[in-house]
Amino acid sequence: MKPNIRAGLKPAPTKPMKYDPEKHHRRSIRLENYDYSNEGAYFVTICMEEKDLYLGRIVKDEIELNRFGESVDKCWNDLPQHYPHVELDEFVIMPNHVHGIIALKEEDNVGAGLRPARIKRAGLRPAPTPAPTKHHGLSEIVRAFKSFSSRHINKIRQTPGTRVWQRDYFERVVRDEEELYNIRQYIIDNPINWATDKENPQAKKREEPNDPWEV
Repeated sequence: MKPNIRAGLKPAPTKPMKYDPEKHHRRSIRLENYDYSNEGAYFVTICMEEKDLYLGRIVKDEIELNRFGESVDKCWNDLPQHYPHVELDEFVIMPNHVHGIIALKEEDNVGAGLRPARIKRAGLRPAPTPAPTKHHGLSEIVRAFKSFSSRHINKIRQTPGTRVWQRDYFERVVRDEEELYNIRQYIIDNPINWATDKENPQAKKREEPNDPWEV
């Protein structure tokens, strides 16, 4: 299945990174001095505490969500209601983790198509422009998603205050149109590849990933 290419969604213009197994594991790949509240597209992966298979199961290469998974789905899709500068792109819930693309927009550009993130480069001095309204950055959006969904899950299972998600999460600035397409396809194909997913406790051994988003 090919991913839906959403008109106007553009990645942050940065140079592609070569895969390094010592760096590109399931942790943040942060760009030095980069402001993660910048307008742009971001790929995130969030795993459950202890990698418990709480959110559903894979049946015939598709995810069947349980009540916890349905709560997670609702909390994800509600994010733009709490953060109007957020637009959601491809997303999948797996038995013990989620993958998604979050687009951050400036207030004046909401609904007008995503512009590339502004990345400062040495020696480049743009013309002065009025400072845009500061919005919550990516880490705040992810924190809110984890908080909202944890509250819902703990209410269902009657375990108030119990940690649901791992403290850390994986994030990556989407570099270019080709990477955006490939990440969307990776998200769509995740249920099909569950048998070799390293988050699957019964996964078959697989080779090291070829791309840094294949976490």
